[in-house]
Amino acid sequence: MKLIRFHTIEDGASHFQEIEVPTSQSQPSSAGGILKQSTVWPSPGIRFVELPAGLDQSWHHAPARQIVVVLSGCVEVETSDHEKRRCVAGQAFIADDLTGTGHSTRVIGGPATVMFVELPAGFNVEKWSA
Repeated sequence: MKLIRFHTIEDGASHFQEIEVPTSQSQPSSAGGILKQSTVWPSPGIRFVELPAGLDQSWHHAPARQIVVVLSGCVEVETSDHEKRRCVAGQAFIADDLTGTGHSTRVIGGPATVMFVELPAGFNVEKWSA
C-alpha cells in the first residue's frame, strides 16, 4: 500500500515522498482467506474535520505528525517546491512538516471530510515503511 508523505527537508523546504506501507503481517480471517496488515501503533489522538468548499489555507505547518485520510471530497496539498498532489475519498497522506516553510492546502470542488490520525512521539516513518 502506498502513501504520500510531505515533510521538511534539510533546507527547510517541504517535499513529497512516496512510501510503501508494509502489510507483511498475516492473520487468518474468520470469513476465510488471509488478511495482510501493517504493524499496529497507538495513536495519541484521532479527530474528524469537515472542510468547507473553497477552503484555501496558505502556508502553514502540520499541527502534529499525522496520517490524514480523506473520507469525502478532494484535498490538494502544495509543497514549497510548488509540487501539488490531490487526494480524494479513500486516499491518505502523511503530514510530517512541523518546521520550515510548510505547505498549503485547498479543498477542490466542494466540501471535504478528513480524519486525522496522530502519530505517536518518536514514530519513525522511514523504519516503518522499510
